[in-house]
Amino acid sequence: MDKTQEELLRRPLYLFALPPEILESLSLKEEEGLASQLQDGGLDDTPSRGQSPAPGSSDNLLGAQTCSLCGLSFVTVQEQRDHLKTDLHHYNLKQKLHGLRPVSEAEFEKLVDELDESISGSDTPDSDDEEDDARKETTLSALLKKQASLADKLSSSTTEEVEEPKKTRRGTGKPPLIWFSSPKLPDNTYFGIYRALFSTEELGKEEAIVDAIRQRQLPPISMPKPAKDGNAAPPPYNGRHIFLCMIGGGHFAAMVVSLAPKQSKHGSTGPLNREAVVLAHKTFHRYTTRRKQGGSQSANDNAKGTAHSAGSSLRRYNEQALVEDVRGLLKDWKALIDTSDLLFIRATGTTNRRTLFGPYDDQVLRPNDPRIRGFPFSTRRATQNELMRSFIELTRLKVKEIQPSAELPVPDEAAKPVKPKAEPKPSAPKLSEEEEAALLHTTQIQALIRRSKLPALLSYLSTNKLDANFRFHPPDTQQNHHAPTPLHLAASQNAAPLVVGLLARGGADPTVLNGEGKTPFDLAGDRATRDAFRVARAELGEAAWDWAAARVPAPLKREEAERRAERERKERESKEEQRRKAEEERLRAEGPRVPDGSGGGSGKKGGRILSAGLPKTPEERRQEEMRGLSDEQRIRLERERRARAAEARIRALQGS
Repeated sequence: MDKTQEELLRRPLYLFALPPEILESLSLKEEEGLASQLQDGGLDDTPSRGQSPAPGSSDNLLGAQTCSLCGLSFVTVQEQRDHLKTDLHHYNLKQKLHGLRPVSEAEFEKLVDELDESISGSDTPDSDDEEDDARKETTLSALLKKQASLADKLSSSTTEEVEEPKKTRRGTGKPPLIWFSSPKLPDNTYFGIYRALFSTEELGKEEAIVDAIRQRQLPPISMPKPAKDGNAAPPPYNGRHIFLCMIGGGHFAAMVVSLAPKQSKHGSTGPLNREAVVLAHKTFHRYTTRRKQGGSQSANDNAKGTAHSAGSSLRRYNEQALVEDVRGLLKDWKALIDTSDLLFIRATGTTNRRTLFGPYDDQVLRPNDPRIRGFPFSTRRATQNELMRSFIELTRLKVKEIQPSAELPVPDEAAKPVKPKAEPKPSAPKLSEEEEAALLHTTQIQALIRRSKLPALLSYLSTNKLDANFRFHPPDTQQNHHAPTPLHLAASQNAAPLVVGLLARGGADPTVLNGEGKTPFDLAGDRATRDAFRVARAELGEAAWDWAAARVPAPLKREEAERRAERERKERESKEEQRRKAEEERLRAEGPRVPDGSGGGSGKKGGRILSAGLPKTPEERRQEEMRGLSDEQRIRLERERRARAAEARIRALQGS
């Protein structure tokens, strides 16, 4: 690579202001199977960042800045790290653990769209939004729950139905990037431009694309500063510009950017810098997503009926407020939007699409507008920074070295012997329908037990005609070896209500042994759980089971167990009260002293003890309220405090 080529590749190249030497020498990449990609939509075998080749394959994905699981490559290490935190990557990890194939970005977006949820990735790791703490859990749990509910239907499908999609399956569509060559570039190095920047007519012929690039060259301009008031309508603009918009998860961001760059010069000497001219920008955020459950409040109301909690009322109000804010902004920007060259929009979910495309009075955006494009790469939360990053990603030329498969360098046999290829690892044996069903039932039952959902557990066993002594699958795992049945698992989790319910209502056998020769009673870790076995023995009777073989002690009446539990609770509260009194006495004795006004100083004789101490801050009062509470009680207390604050805000809004 000579010095000229090195300088050319070092600086960023903007599609709408290319150097003359590049513009005159640019031509479509000519290679077998690639020159016809404009007509037949053949896939490029050199994926750049944002493209989605076959997930799980590592072809043409060499180097550290790749994800072989999702089939993506990245320009920088930071982009790779951000990808590892996305829902797509975590979902493909789940797929791999279950022996299923990973999905591409387009397939994952389709799955999320079908869930009618507004899911978007985080813009920053230290987000203060309430729904961000559980976003990853929300997406994965929602998708996996839906797949689990459809597993029985899929397993009962006929062979013809399973093979039908294979007959009609095609490629993933046209590649997002079009590659161009230039004699100014080193060998096997090409420029990439996003296909979404061209119209259908321009993509029809090879000559039209190059001519379209030449026609897009715009001279730099000097633009006035946009209006500081984001609520005011921006001034009209006659130059070429594009509109970018993202909405999801209660976040909305929109921006209008001029395609003609602004030219500025820093210092008396040096090159001219080209900067983007933002004509208008605005962001909104409303709390609309249900914490740890995902989806909008309206989607939950449509599925389960109208909720009446304070949080649901607040989310319902915020959804309507967000719709009004967004549509009001689009109306103010109508002049800029109508004159935009292209409209790049990301709106996942029916609610978000209805917010933008209506129908409603004075509608601005139309779903059939030929200018509308989707972002051909991964995007994060809707923010102004993300819109600017997307604009730069769209309009900057990609420079990539592509090694033809037929010209890959072969190492010298004399200098470096070729290592024999490792034998492929034997694939895991395919599970039968019975094993797949047992695995699905195991996952569902264990999840219900860990969440202490006794009615749901009994209903699941009854609906699926499963015995209460169902053996978890696969039996050779450490967890299922220790707790092979629902009763074993409930006892090991110290879930006393589940133990009584499984024995009295489910008919579970307490004499079943696990792989270590232990009964469910042997796994009970506290007195309440052990008393649950004794209560069940008293209620079911001696003839129900061989209680001696189950190693359950003498029967215990429920009233006696409740009295003992109440007595132990009072003893614990009494001890805690004594401990607090002793602590208060110690603080009074060792607390700070102040003069009593008699001139005696601050010693023991001339001073007095501050019995009340300094006034406590709100944070200290909250910590004192949570002292001695369990994690579940703290979460409940914090949730109630937030609900009261939400109700106060709603009353204030209604009063105003």
